[in-house]
Amino acid sequence: MLSEIDLGSLIVTFVALTAIIAVRYLLTSGLFYWLLWGRSQDKVRAVKLMDRPLKPGAVRKEIRWSLIASAIYAAPAAIVLELWQLGGSAIYSDLSSYPLWYLPLSIGVYLFLHDTYFYWIHRLMHVKRLYPVMHRVHHDSIPNNPWAAFSFHPWESVAGAVFIPALLMIVPIHVGGLLFILLVMTMTAVFNHSGYEIFPQWWLRGLPGRNLITAAHHDLHHKYYTYNYALYFRFWDKLMGTDIMESEYEFLK
Repeated sequence: MLSEIDLGSLIVTFVALTAIIAVRYLLTSGLFYWLLWGRSQDKVRAVKLMDRPLKPGAVRKEIRWSLIASAIYAAPAAIVLELWQLGGSAIYSDLSSYPLWYLPLSIGVYLFLHDTYFYWIHRLMHVKRLYPVMHRVHHDSIPNNPWAAFSFHPWESVAGAVFIPALLMIVPIHVGGLLFILLVMTMTAVFNHSGYEIFPQWWLRGLPGRNLITAAHHDLHHKYYTYNYALYFRFWDKLMGTDIMESEYEFLK
């Protein structure tokens, strides 16, 4: 099936996806950076998580790494889109292809499997020999800010870019469900790296906050390095004894 892909069409798709991912990043991160970091602090209705200024030149470096990551993420996605056009992927567009109940189920399966992969690959990147060559670039972003959402070394980008496209080859999902997952991925990355906790305390203290990851949870990973590895859910961190949050923040005690 790969041999049937037209090279010219693949290049066009790759360039288009790179532009879409890059523009999506610039618009989303830029908006939240302005809302949280670019305005007078008396207008910001959120809890700042680290009382530290941004390093000189940090934003410029984060944008550069993120634009490189955009191209890397676009490459396997372009291949899958071309295969989809040839009928060689598990993406479907006709809602009648599967029962309606399968649509939300497939979204949940994708998010859980992605979270599982992310947790373990993230822990692996913290291994002493891999950390300098894969993950240090991302941890240079202290304090977190929205521009750091996609700031990865190319090797980390490769590790992150292949999983969802691989799932799209074997686990059926409606194209609308896929678009929803991509939206969740983008907003999660920006929210969790915003440097501010934007969710209210009732959310954080309640069932959602006890199970879903927010900026407060992920910020502690950038602070302590050996806790809070997951992406969407606190499940794996709790199961593996790497979860901390409530004990670390006065506003949650």
